[in-house]
Amino acid sequence: MYKNDKKTISIDGIERNSKNPLIIAELGTSHNGDIYKAREMILAAAEAGASCVKTQMVFADEILHPNTGIVPLPGGQIRLYDKFKSLESPKEFYESIKEFTESNKLLFLCTPFGYKSAKLLKEMKPKVVKIASPELNYTGLLEEIAGWGAPILLSSGVSRLTDIENAVNLIIKRKLANDKEKKSQNSGDSSFIRADICLLHCVTSYPAPEIEYNLRLLPNLSAIFGVSTGISDHSSDPRVIPSLSVCMGASVIEKHFCLSKTDPGLDDPIALAPDEFSKMVKAVKTAADSEPEKIIAQYKNERGCDYIEQVLGSGVKELADSEKANYSLSNRSIHALRDINKGEIIKKEDYAALRTEKVLRPGLEPYWENEIEGRTARNFIPAGEGIRFEDI
Repeated sequence: MYKNDKKTISIDGIERNSKNPLIIAELGTSHNGDIYKAREMILAAAEAGASCVKTQMVFADEILHPNTGIVPLPGGQIRLYDKFKSLESPKEFYESIKEFTESNKLLFLCTPFGYKSAKLLKEMKPKVVKIASPELNYTGLLEEIAGWGAPILLSSGVSRLTDIENAVNLIIKRKLANDKEKKSQNSGDSSFIRADICLLHCVTSYPAPEIEYNLRLLPNLSAIFGVSTGISDHSSDPRVIPSLSVCMGASVIEKHFCLSKTDPGLDDPIALAPDEFSKMVKAVKTAADSEPEKIIAQYKNERGCDYIEQVLGSGVKELADSEKANYSLSNRSIHALRDINKGEIIKKEDYAALRTEKVLRPGLEPYWENEIEGRTARNFIPAGEGIRFEDI
């Protein structure tokens, strides 16, 4: 049986809940591969009150196809594949970030995007792992990471309830199998397993409108899936979403962090500079130390009752209005890595589970990844395009 108290997640021996939430400064790729800037950001995040610093291990080929084209991001229209190529760094870069982060008494967190980055990250023995929203449906990557035994933070932007259900069930099943095997080897009791997962509610829009956050969803997700919940916040306001998330039971608060909004990082225009991040931390701690009803009433008085009710929402899981157009485009599907001619036998190296984005067509869901090898192409499949049922 899977065992969890739903509202906590144990990370590095500390129980995180709404009274003691993990506060993550998301550096992302804002360091632009510069270790000195990364260290400057880590020190600034520590001073601003973060308890964790997160980065992303980027290898362009395991995220996008070169034909993905131009993608609209906070910093403008970006040829994202080329940008990601420029941000690739060796394992030693991330090891240096991890060492510096932990030497400053912060938790190191990193997001892998595919099998290569996952392998390198596993070798670094992280205490917790983050899976980004576009990889929520990347079944192969979920199974790989769930097998490590580390706590998992799972973002759920641009997703429906069934997508979350599939991901959480897959992770729990893999963790159960892994833990039961270990316990049976040690002749231990495997009847109760604790698999630490925190489901991070997210609106994948830059910036995300506060009124679309539907924060009453957090306790409902916790009740439905038996896991702790938190927030990955892309809104502009430093206080409203983080504070009210704590009122709704959030164990984890994640917010993009920058040194200046005018810096050239991909997410810097919507990130919080140190002074704003410090305001967020203070607001979160105030909410954590207070009764939820008191904080909600305070914000209703400050921002208006109707506005705060919109922020809190219905508690029903639906795609936010700002996300709807990107469903099936920002997450993973199976794409051709080269031109595949009609009549060709498709080999494993001919395709991969990649993000579709705006230009290319989506293909089959990643769980079909092992069913395509050896099939015959019915149609010409251009490099980069999704492989569909009718194509094989």
